[in-house]
Formats: sequence, C-alpha cells, structure tokens
Amino acid sequence: MSKVFVNIGLSLDGYMAPEGMTMENPGYKNWGAKWGALMGWLINQQYFRENHMFGSGGETGPVNDLVRSTTERIGANIMGKRMFDQGESAWPEEAPFHTPVYVLTNEKREPWVRPGGTTFYFINDGPERALELVRESAGRRDIRIAGGADVIQQYLNLGVVDELEIALAPVFFGGGRRLFENLREPGPQFRIDKVLDGPHATHLRYVRQ
Repeated sequence: MSKVFVNIGLSLDGYMAPEGMTMENPGYKNWGAKWGALMGWLINQQYFRENHMFGSGGETGPVNDLVRSTTERIGANIMGKRMFDQGESAWPEEAPFHTPVYVLTNEKREPWVRPGGTTFYFINDGPERALELVRESAGRRDIRIAGGADVIQQYLNLGVVDELEIALAPVFFGGGRRLFENLREPGPQFRIDKVLDGPHATHLRYVRQ
C-alpha cells in the first residue's frame, strides 16, 4: 500500500508559515522575506528549478537528490483550502504538482484541470473521504499531505501519517501557523529514520513506529 507522508519546511521556532502570509498583503510583517529564508534552500536546487521551469543551473548533491526522490514518489497530494487559495493566484498556468491534488474545503466546485498533469479536486466530505479518493488516484505511489498546518494536524490525529519529512531552517518567525498544535492525546509515535545536513536546512525524516 502507498505511504502517507508530510513534506514541509519548518522554522526553528516551529512555524510552517509566517504571520499574515497572504498574497493580498505582501508587505505584512515582512512575511515574504521570512518565507524566502525558510524555503531558499529548495529554490536553489537544480531538480526543483528544472521541474518548475525556473531555468537551468542550481545546486547538485545530496539535497538535490533528496528533492528528486521525494518528488518522484508522489502519486497524489492533499491540501487545505487556505493553501489552495494562496496558490491559485500565484502558481503558473502549469501548476507545480503534476499529480491529482485533493483540496479539503466546504466550497463546491468542479475539478480544475491545469496543463502538465495537475487536476484539483474539491472535497467536501472531510479528510477521511479525501484520503480514500487519493489512495485510488495514487496507485502504488505515495500520498503527500502538502499542508497547511491544520490539514497536517487532522491527518496526524487520524493516525494515518507514515512519515514526516521536515526541512528545519535556521530562521525564526516569532508568530504564524505552528505545525504541532491541536494534537490529541496520545500523540503519534515516530522514530528518527534519517538526518541530512545541508548548508541552509537540516533535513529530518521520521517514520511511524
């Protein structure tokens, strides 16, 4: 069976996104610079640049290989409405997923087909139903819970997350959306599987016990 995994960047003080991060308010508390500091390591990787048509060049090596292997294992993505809303106005016409994407939302909307293999499906029946549908789409490949924090917390509380892949960047946000809030007791149990040191982030993989 395919695995369910989380793959995100995280600030040193535990935030996935800085406070006020919206495309409508780009100057709020300098969130753009904070986000750039969090995810700059990824944007510089050769595979990421090529896969997102940012042009040639970029860093190669173990971190680049990690980005490639993570991307190639994904058969489908799940995300929340807030993440989709921000991306809808920012993603290029060829959205950067190249897989089916299931959006948890209360909004009823027909599937949104984009060039390059990405189709967004809008699910109104909760996280369990979304996971059932995404398993069918992913086949033997794995399922990425893309975010945001609330969606990740829902799947952690359901006990279905098999792996956590966290790129921990040495940046402080001081506020925003924390990754590990609203978790039920007893919390999920993971063990350390792999640690990869990079110049701009430490890449941590945890697997469920």
